[in-house]
Amino acid sequence: MRGNTIQLTESWEFRTAAGHPFLTSALHVSPGSPQLFPANLWTPPEMSPFGGWGTLAAFLALLCCRGSGEEQFEVPMEPNHLLVGSGEFQVINFTASCTDPKKLVLETALHKTFLEDQAQWKLFKVISISKNMELMCSFICGGKEGMKVFNITVFYPPKQVLLTLSHTSVAVGTLFTIECMVPAVAPLEGLTVTLLRGTEILYNQTFVGTARFPQDAVVTHHTTAHREDGLHNFWCEAQMDLRSRGGGLVHRVSDPQRLEVKEPEPNNQMVTIMIVIVLLLLFWFK
Repeated sequence: MRGNTIQLTESWEFRTAAGHPFLTSALHVSPGSPQLFPANLWTPPEMSPFGGWGTLAAFLALLCCRGSGEEQFEVPMEPNHLLVGSGEFQVINFTASCTDPKKLVLETALHKTFLEDQAQWKLFKVISISKNMELMCSFICGGKEGMKVFNITVFYPPKQVLLTLSHTSVAVGTLFTIECMVPAVAPLEGLTVTLLRGTEILYNQTFVGTARFPQDAVVTHHTTAHREDGLHNFWCEAQMDLRSRGGGLVHRVSDPQRLEVKEPEPNNQMVTIMIVIVLLLLFWFK
């Protein structure tokens, strides 16, 4: 069974002055992990210290430096999007920034398993994800409730690649058809199906479309038999590119197929016509 693990931490801080709320946020990724989202900090425009902004900034600084005793804690600004194969599981590591979060809970109707925890995080495993859904994690820090939303998108990877040749034995110069089918895949967008003879690419097709439900992808190619076709295997490759959606590359190939190529049989009718012509010429010039 395959799955994915994601560990994200975000920070959320409210400071209020003169009835105006201000919000800063930052996204932190565990050491060694790639940055998933940029952390953009909003900075007010520079103004004279005697203007309205200077007064407001000074007042905010006073509020910041007051010993309120409340800890800063994490609340996500935007939902996180996760890509999960149909029927697979997802491991989620949810982390809070305060030292002693309360009631760190994963809310889902699916079967979930608690794996382990430490002071600031818990590790959950959600099993048998078969449709698009939201997973919500909630916690309490400093008496305030925070929530994290994970948007789960289910994809259907290529599990079978079926190659069919219209003939198993053909004569040189005869037209035959190569068909490749990849059953029940989604999304079609980013799926590339390639037909090969040995290592030579005969034909490929990249699909488009945003249908969320699985459907068959079929590629058909018509070609003429050559003598060298009998020296190589025919096969089909399906590759689903999910990198634009936060995933990776899913790759699968068909079983190889062999084509018997024969020399063309002589045309008996043409031979008969030629014999008749020769006899007529001999009779004419006799």
